Amino acid sequence: MIHPVNRTRIFLASCLALVTMALTFAVRCDILSALGLEFDLSHQRQGLILAAAAWGYPMSILVVGPFCDHFGMGRLLRIAFVGHVTGILLTLASPALGFPVLLAACFILSLTEGVVEGVINPLVATLYPRDKTGRINLLHASWPLGLVVGGLFCVAVTAAFRLDVPGVTAAAISLSWRVKFALILLPALGYGFLLVGQPFPQTERAASGVSMGAMIRETVHPGFLILVVCMAFTAATEMGPDAWLGSVMTDTVGMRGITFLVYTAVIMFVFRIWAGALVRRYSPFGVLTASCLLAAGGLFWLSHAFTPAPAFAAATVFAVGLSLLWPVLLGVATERFPKSGALGLALLSATGALGGGLAGPVMGTIYDRYTVRNLPPGVASLVVVDGRYSPVAKERLDAPADLAAVRAAERAGASMSFRWVSVLPLFPLLVYVPLIFWHRSRGGYRPLRLSRARPRPR
Repeated sequence: MIHPVNRTRIFLASCLALVTMALTFAVRCDILSALGLEFDLSHQRQGLILAAAAWGYPMSILVVGPFCDHFGMGRLLRIAFVGHVTGILLTLASPALGFPVLLAACFILSLTEGVVEGVINPLVATLYPRDKTGRINLLHASWPLGLVVGGLFCVAVTAAFRLDVPGVTAAAISLSWRVKFALILLPALGYGFLLVGQPFPQTERAASGVSMGAMIRETVHPGFLILVVCMAFTAATEMGPDAWLGSVMTDTVGMRGITFLVYTAVIMFVFRIWAGALVRRYSPFGVLTASCLLAAGGLFWLSHAFTPAPAFAAATVFAVGLSLLWPVLLGVATERFPKSGALGLALLSATGALGGGLAGPVMGTIYDRYTVRNLPPGVASLVVVDGRYSPVAKERLDAPADLAAVRAAERAGASMSFRWVSVLPLFPLLVYVPLIFWHRSRGGYRPLRLSRARPRPR
């Protein structure tokens, strides 16, 4: 007997899987320094943790994307559940098992996240073929929701263990990061439970009889490739500033960066909830155009904001603009190039991961360059080592005037890193604005639909 697909339950499971990913990201960022103390790691070796947490994602998503139907989306999500639980438990046990186990756990979680992203986007497009953009935005509201929950929980644990008070013990630090990381098990177990006994549909592409060759040809269509380029700029706009927001806001405004991260995540959550109505009212390319302008304006304003009130105002503009860029672009791709299927969505997400990964180091380079450029020569000789700004050397300064000069230089470097990146969201406008008028001349934006047979559960 073939049971009907319970799309509400499967959609909720997909949302919890994305919450699990967001919690992993938020908590890992918060506990990185604690892991450095736990394993006695240099900053370079701490960087290996972040690298291991990033390498697996594009690898697995590009494997999973084209073969969602071969493996089955339900089977893949169940494999992801096992990967999440395994990675979390290995991370918690890593102090007893050694640093290589921690790296392996990070890599397993990264591979798992690629599987999740490679499945849930085409899955939601298949479950809701007449509301793809709206539902994909609703799905991706789970990401900022996870960031908010993770950020607030980390703040609460930090306060409970008094980690920001001088004299905290190594044992307290060790226990606190385990408590934070254990939280990730809750949504992981939640989506694992929702998957039990659930049949899954074929992807829309397979249910419509579109061949693998046709799917591949669709992904090399010039129009689709243009959207891939736009995704690179979109991801750099989102992931680069997100990675540096805490450090930059600390240096420019003097407030804890987690405050801004949680605040912007709340805004993203609200706008993604209402994205479907906005897209229906203004069209996807209209929403994307407005989002690019707001994101660029918010970043530029942030680069000039040195007190809390204007910083929060600028962060508001930036967060509103940022909210819909990624999920609306995914929705447009699956609506205008439906034959691209899971492979197309996987290529977009992988491009986003790579583009966002490149933006972080570039912003860091700008940060350092302008910091060094704004140091007085006498102070520069104390904190610039082998041509590079050294935070370790800064910690050895004791003269108040020297410390003040370094803080002013860091503020200049931090603001310039945002100022340079603020131009990135403007490049996709060269695509979005002409497409607004092109669709208008043809009676408005219309999704393309595949003729599809009734989805076969598997």
